[in-house]
Order: sequence, then C-alpha cells, then structure tokens
Amino acid sequence: MENPSAQKLIKKIQVDLFKNGFVAETLITDLKKLREYALEEQVPVLVKAIRLTYEHLEANGAFLIPIPDDEPVDEETELITDGNTVSTENNMESLEYLISLFTDLGNKNNMLDLREYNKALQEF
Repeated sequence: MENPSAQKLIKKIQVDLFKNGFVAETLITDLKKLREYALEEQVPVLVKAIRLTYEHLEANGAFLIPIPDDEPVDEETELITDGNTVSTENNMESLEYLISLFTDLGNKNNMLDLREYNKALQEF
C-alpha cells in the first residue's frame, strides 16, 4: 500500500502480533481501518483479502488458513489434504505472511498469493 498511514497501520498490526500474540478484537478493528485505506487506493484484490480476513477472524476466532503452496498441487495430493482434517489451531505464521503481503502490492507474486488467500478464505 502506498498511503503512509496505511503502512504505519500495517507495521502496528505486525508489532502487535509479535508482542501481544493473537488478539482478535484489536486485529479485526485494525483490519477494518486498513480496508478503508485499501478502498481509497482502489486495489480490489487487497480490499477483498482484508474483508475476507476479518470476516474469517470474526467467524472463527482464529486464522485457520495455511500459507499458499509455491508449487501446483496434483490431484492425488489434493484429495488427501482436502479430507476432513481441518486444523483448528491459529496459524500465526500464515497470518503474519498475509499481512506482510499488504506492504508491497507491486510485486506480482504478492498479488498472486493474495488471490490464493482470497480463494482459500472463500472456500473455508
């Protein structure tokens, strides 16, 4: 994100996660504010990612989405991993990675990962 206030808010979220761990209420409030900045910058993929993230946090009280795979998944692996083995543990590493993607939208890999997160959040 280009807006200095948005960059500062992203840093605040990252520091809060590092220092205080996962505090859903604070994180949701900060993400809703960050989404306002994203709306101003008119980046639909980012706006959607932020909204889906805080809706996921509100509904589940945790972030349960894994980091997107770097390699394409073949169907055999997909069938095994798509079984009913959904983790109920907070995936802090994935959440931290998702938030780090918000800082550099000019990187095409970041945008691809944001799209993967959006897809995973919608399918959850």
